[in-house]
Amino acid sequence: LQETLPWDESSGLEPFFPLDQQESSTQPELPPLTIWGVALCISGTLIATENAIVVTTILATPSLRAPVFLLLASLGLADLLAGVALLLHFLFRFCVEPSDWSDLLTSGLLVTSLTASLCSLMGVALDRYLSLSHALTYGSGQSRCRAATLLLLVWLGACVIGAGPAMGWHCLQEPNSCSVARPLTRTYLSLLCGGFLMIVVVTLQLYAGICRVARRHAHAIATQRHFLPTNQPYPSRHSSGKGFSRLILVLSVFVGCWMPFSLWGLLGDASSPPLYTYATLVPAAGSSLLNPILYSLRNKDIRKVLLHACCPHRSSNTTRTHYPVDV
Repeated sequence: LQETLPWDESSGLEPFFPLDQQESSTQPELPPLTIWGVALCISGTLIATENAIVVTTILATPSLRAPVFLLLASLGLADLLAGVALLLHFLFRFCVEPSDWSDLLTSGLLVTSLTASLCSLMGVALDRYLSLSHALTYGSGQSRCRAATLLLLVWLGACVIGAGPAMGWHCLQEPNSCSVARPLTRTYLSLLCGGFLMIVVVTLQLYAGICRVARRHAHAIATQRHFLPTNQPYPSRHSSGKGFSRLILVLSVFVGCWMPFSLWGLLGDASSPPLYTYATLVPAAGSSLLNPILYSLRNKDIRKVLLHACCPHRSSNTTRTHYPVDV
């Protein structure tokens, strides 16, 4: 028998090509969907959705144009891109045949988003420090222009850094130079993680400065209690302790999300178990899921806009008294 594709003799049609040609042109089978794939798809969808809500809320509200809202919009956009990168990785891994360009695309997009996200977090800390130490002048039009210029430089730098793999700084042709995160080279990832660690240290220094300024303000307010009328409302010790607890929570999440991957990228190499890479990269990507909750959704003005969009009849009746030590 001639090795050909099955065909109907009564139809009078000749077979298209021999069986050996058919086997050579068969597409490779995609890997089966795993629990990791399902978690990747769900987390990417959640990250993209909640950050898209934050970015849309800020951009669609003309009153939210202070420097802090520009920084929160930048943070939300960076985390939104991180969610998109996770979804693309899921599609290229389980739905479409992966290729070199897909690896370079997802890795470059993820590097860009994580770099911009971390720089935006440092910008949020800088905004909080300046709003406390220069409360009378910070927040003016000049401050907004400076914040917008700073964010433009941050995104330009993040895009340049993220374009490194696509511009040839990868290890697809030289597997021995790969890092723990293929297709990034070990030199590239070491420089990237070293920069991440520097940003983490600077951010922690800014939050330490925030604590010092807040303590001075609290001491000044406690001193004024002896000279101003007693019916004047002041922040209580409970509110100050609550603010300090929130600060500890923010710093714990920040360090816990970014330190593991930054250290592992410096210490690991291509021979390291992939499980360790996933174990350290998941918290870094998980920060994009927690950032809207810890930063944007805790802002009273953003919550007010969202509440007005969901329940217009209730938002007009909500009021709150703010104190100078609210951070």
